Amino acid sequence: MKELIAALPEGRVLTDPDVTESYARDRTFLRPGKALGVVLAQSRDDVVTTMRWATEHRVPVVPRGAGTGLAGAATAADGSVVLSLHRMTSILELSPDDEIAVVEPGVITADLDRAAREHGLMYAPDPSSYEISTIGGNLATNAGGLRCVKYGVTRDSALGLEVVLADGRVLETGRRTMKGVTGYDLTGLFVGSEGTLGVITKATVRLRRAPAEVATVAAEFPSLRDAAAAVSAIIAAGCQPSLLELMDRTTLKAIDDWKNIGLDPGTQAMLIAQSDASDSQRAAARMAELCDANGASFTALSGSPEEAAELVGVRRLAYQAKERLGQCLVEDVCVPRSALPDMISAVEAAAARHDVMIATVAHAGDGNLHPVFVFERGLEEPPPQVWAAADEVFREALALGGTLTGEHGVGLLKRRWLALESGPVATEIQQGIKRVFDPLNILNPGKAIL
Repeated sequence: MKELIAALPEGRVLTDPDVTESYARDRTFLRPGKALGVVLAQSRDDVVTTMRWATEHRVPVVPRGAGTGLAGAATAADGSVVLSLHRMTSILELSPDDEIAVVEPGVITADLDRAAREHGLMYAPDPSSYEISTIGGNLATNAGGLRCVKYGVTRDSALGLEVVLADGRVLETGRRTMKGVTGYDLTGLFVGSEGTLGVITKATVRLRRAPAEVATVAAEFPSLRDAAAAVSAIIAAGCQPSLLELMDRTTLKAIDDWKNIGLDPGTQAMLIAQSDASDSQRAAARMAELCDANGASFTALSGSPEEAAELVGVRRLAYQAKERLGQCLVEDVCVPRSALPDMISAVEAAAARHDVMIATVAHAGDGNLHPVFVFERGLEEPPPQVWAAADEVFREALALGGTLTGEHGVGLLKRRWLALESGPVATEIQQGIKRVFDPLNILNPGKAIL
């Protein structure tokens, strides 16, 4: 470490164990390994220097954004160096004419969106952690969010990247244009690679026109399956919501106990839908009708932007509210939208069969569920019945034609199930890609692929 400390500007490297420990984990319960130190990168040159040193000395490097990940991808390994990018916070360019922004990886997602809105634009990706998560972390995990149903995930807004490779070389991928098919899609390859192929130090991202008006619907249901049926009806009717979020009774009760939202005793699920189309009020009214037709016990349309923000704010409280109940194993299976009711029933059955508390929210318009398995605080890992319930949920998602992860990534938490989805040929190809970019296996080893 002395050589690395000497090669970087003063203060860039932390080695005090009491300080470095706070950089060694993400928001999972996983116990991190003991890192050699933490590099607080402030420029691409800091990253290049770190990776050259790591290659020369065969030291593993764990890239890290804000540490908001939920799969263990930023968890330190024994003997590794944590490469933190949270100090690289510049919005280098924001072009209203081209509807793009060029940003460093430490830019907070919501800050980019606010900067874009000053020009009548928005940054569409909208993870629930948007006020604390970084663009770099969102890119590394291909984060989703509340607006995915209309605008897609982070990959759909990524046009080009600057990436520092394992040996310190700098790679430019992609373009500034909305279209381009020159060569292989290296930008798409790095997005979602969880820091296993390179370290993102700059990104060119797409901006979109901010909507003039947003209309929001909140509907309460006597059963979770009825709410899921309403989701299917809204999609089938072509309403094109910009947000379609589902919360179960356990989640709502946790929020109500914390924030006193006035939860009705008979409410088993809540659906929050939003339209930002030019006819948003008409679209919202149609979605409300479909909720009523599918058994909603109460339906309301927002009367003002403030009411709409309050309703969406309830959804954003979900994870913090569940953390108050105990430790959380947070998952994010995704199934075809038509299979959403069956997947919800499977989650409920797994919770009952294994006597496990599962609190579920969903980006319902995408078929992306977040079943959160709550267990006793203080345990080093979930007890056997929680793992058994999770295994059942994952296998059912695959059986319904879905995937193990829609947006959180594989990290460490899902490696035990990865082979069920990937298969031997895909595994071989992915390992071959890893060897091309990281032949010494020093970039986030043990994460994302087998």
